[in-house]
Amino acid sequence: MNLTVFGATGGIGQEIVRQALAAGHRVTAVVRDPARLPVTGDALEVFRADLSDPEAVRPAVAGRDAVLSGLGARSRRDAGVATALTRTVLAAMEAEAARRLLVVSAAPIGPEPAGAGLLGRGVRGIVSAVFRDVYADLRRMEAEVARSATDWTVVRPPRLQDKPVSGVYRTVVGGTPARGNFVGRADVAHAMLAMVDDPATVKQGVGVAY
Repeated sequence: MNLTVFGATGGIGQEIVRQALAAGHRVTAVVRDPARLPVTGDALEVFRADLSDPEAVRPAVAGRDAVLSGLGARSRRDAGVATALTRTVLAAMEAEAARRLLVVSAAPIGPEPAGAGLLGRGVRGIVSAVFRDVYADLRRMEAEVARSATDWTVVRPPRLQDKPVSGVYRTVVGGTPARGNFVGRADVAHAMLAMVDDPATVKQGVGVAY
């Protein structure tokens, strides 16, 4: 497949690029600073852009089989960037009639896990309160994605870890894995690549966790 990755210098974005290349896909990595992308490969195109102008981004999404985004806030001070940057991606995709889109959000944006106990609900509430600005941004981002003409999937991981790919994770289409408190960035990337051609995930939020 011919894939485009936004947020390619981030933890999940780098993993998507690395794993996609290893699987034999052609990858366009959209970055602000190419020096921050340590991944290389003959099938990799590095596309420099600051995501302020949808017209400038259109060549990066034209004719692609899917667009995958790891865009999001790196800290609470960055709240707002997920919506703003994703809006540019959506505009470019719609201008080029590019359809398949997968974006990263967060588990607290999704439904409460089945069977969540009092402790689990309390922890979820505390985390949501601490990161309320970031999560408000992600909710706005998800709403814009859902209103778009794309065949979207929103992937919602819990707390992220730096671990190698295990392939041992759970996904719940339209829900949140019970007792799923952690997941590795590499496994989120693995899950997103597996969902690219999975019709069951189109226009769905998907929880992913260990």
